[in-house]
Amino acid sequence: MGPDADRLTTRAAARTVLLVVHTVTSGQRLLDAARLLEDDLRVQTVFTQGPDVFGAGVPEFLARLGAVTISWEQAVSARFDLAIAASDGGTHEIHAPLIMMPHGAGFNKLVLRGAGRAAGSRMVYGLDSQRLVHDGALVPSALTLAHRDDRATLARTCPAALPVAEVVGDPAYDTLRVSLDRRASYQVALGAGDGRRLVVVASTWGRNSLFARRPELWSRLLDELPADEFRIVTTLHPAIWSTHGLWNIRTWMAGYLRRGLGLLPVEADWRAAIAAADWVIGDHGSVTVYGAVTGNPVLLGSFSAADLDPASPAALLGEAAPRVTGRSGLRRQLLQAAENHRPDLYAPVARRITSEPGQFHRNMRRLIYRMLKLRQPAAVPTVFPAEPPRLCPGA
Repeated sequence: MGPDADRLTTRAAARTVLLVVHTVTSGQRLLDAARLLEDDLRVQTVFTQGPDVFGAGVPEFLARLGAVTISWEQAVSARFDLAIAASDGGTHEIHAPLIMMPHGAGFNKLVLRGAGRAAGSRMVYGLDSQRLVHDGALVPSALTLAHRDDRATLARTCPAALPVAEVVGDPAYDTLRVSLDRRASYQVALGAGDGRRLVVVASTWGRNSLFARRPELWSRLLDELPADEFRIVTTLHPAIWSTHGLWNIRTWMAGYLRRGLGLLPVEADWRAAIAAADWVIGDHGSVTVYGAVTGNPVLLGSFSAADLDPASPAALLGEAAPRVTGRSGLRRQLLQAAENHRPDLYAPVARRITSEPGQFHRNMRRLIYRMLKLRQPAAVPTVFPAEPPRLCPGA
């Protein structure tokens, strides 16, 4: 970047793409798009950290990538051939055509409208005009959707964005599907696979999350599930790590870790753990929703239906999944859930996550190269399984 770039660079790229990483969550989702540019020497990718209240952990995330990273001030003062983001903070300042992606399992959350005649009414987060329009101008040049039904929601919440909406599918769904063949190796990596069955406990962030509302659940699991039959691993939303920090999380969980709980670090690929799980216990967050893709039992330890769009994948999961209760033992509840489970029980949830199963990589690459005004590489883009999971030290 800057006036000396032509003199200092080894290759003169035909196009430069800016990846705007607001949070670790959005950064993980952006990598699914960035990897579609692999092997193309015509394209240089540059990363920056966008403004976001949950931005802690992003510098470390980018450092692990070994990415060329520029400051936000540099990013908004330069021009790029394309920018891609999975959150909206500050994106109206970018000088480039912008692809806006969702960073979870569809568009689940309802948020309050903050201004205008309908102030106080609730809108679907990510499809609302407050995030897609700035000073009367549409911010994204392309808005990617996982499901065709999202277009109907967009028509209600921000009709101005309909002309730029592109249904491309869901990368996490596709990765999970191809990762199921590696269940056995993932289980071994997570400390199971030795006759013990794997319980993955997933919590989103916020006051209505499992981690906030049912903190006693972890102790109950360790007390009631025999260690020679069950292995318990937990994954926490990156926003929990961002707001509370590694120190607090490890001290809060220290007793559980000493008793055998496995804890996924924030940078781990949670999709491997979900693919490996014999049971998922979670809440209304996206990781729990993706558990419906695996065909294995999903139980809800907490669920905030009032925060959800009734047509969303998360709301559909809430209608189908059994609740974890305090009225009977957890071992009995897990075994009963497995006995009563049918592989197609959550098929409506999985179908609502994406209307383009297995097609994200093809569709998204087509969109990226169309916006770059470049011919696509001849090779067919491949969906790879999730990276093998690892646990926090001492877990």
